[in-house]
Amino acid sequence: MSSSQSSFHILVVDDEVAMRATLTEILEGEGYQVTAVENGEMALEQLRQNAMDLILLDLKMEGMDGLQVTEAAQQIRPDTVIVMLTAHGTLESAITAMRQGAHDYLLKPVSVPEIVGAVERGLQHRTQSLRQRDLITLMQRAIQELQVPGGVAASEADDRFLQSRSVTLDLQRHVATADGNMLDLTLTEFKLLSYLMQRADEVIAPRDLVLAVQGYEADEHEARAIIRVHIRRLRQKLEPDPDTPTYVLNVRGVGYLFAGTPQ
Repeated sequence: MSSSQSSFHILVVDDEVAMRATLTEILEGEGYQVTAVENGEMALEQLRQNAMDLILLDLKMEGMDGLQVTEAAQQIRPDTVIVMLTAHGTLESAITAMRQGAHDYLLKPVSVPEIVGAVERGLQHRTQSLRQRDLITLMQRAIQELQVPGGVAASEADDRFLQSRSVTLDLQRHVATADGNMLDLTLTEFKLLSYLMQRADEVIAPRDLVLAVQGYEADEHEARAIIRVHIRRLRQKLEPDPDTPTYVLNVRGVGYLFAGTPQ
């Protein structure tokens, strides 16, 4: 049992006594703190009293079903990750639950490795989400602290933060966000995006991008091949629809630009 696992608290919600006992035994064996309850009403009461990292939730129960619990749980503890347990006959409802905010679902009967894997993925997702939220909060706080009276940004803020449309870059921390969501960019992708944003609406040739981002000169053919790969990966992380980009655009035969205004 690792100390990190023992700090996670999991709520098991299932109206079958044997299933509750089995899930509890498995999860406690993995080192997690476990609370098990038999219905949705008891689950919500637990959430009101205690913060839970993850809920392992049966979809079909007497009284409140899993969909109702999911909806209410998100109001009480929006950071809690929900993994749904469902039979094949209620798979469509499980997918509906995921659309409503559940993180994952498991089909009964479920194996021990499947349970452990789903819980680990759910907890990892929660940890990353909380870290992302904290970074965004730090960025927002830093921007506010660097404001001078009258609302005009100080030169220090101008040097540190780069913002265009819904994209914000912290050039000191190498943190990028779009629409409030942190982007998992490599250093090369971050440099490429910042270079394009600093020259918004200006078409930059691939050779110039390679020199600016990677620090060496390449012939035109090589530069196009190199930058094409990085642009594709950047779009996958930045664009709502990478196949129809709205931020990083290609001007055929010339180069790439960051669109400072929607096209």
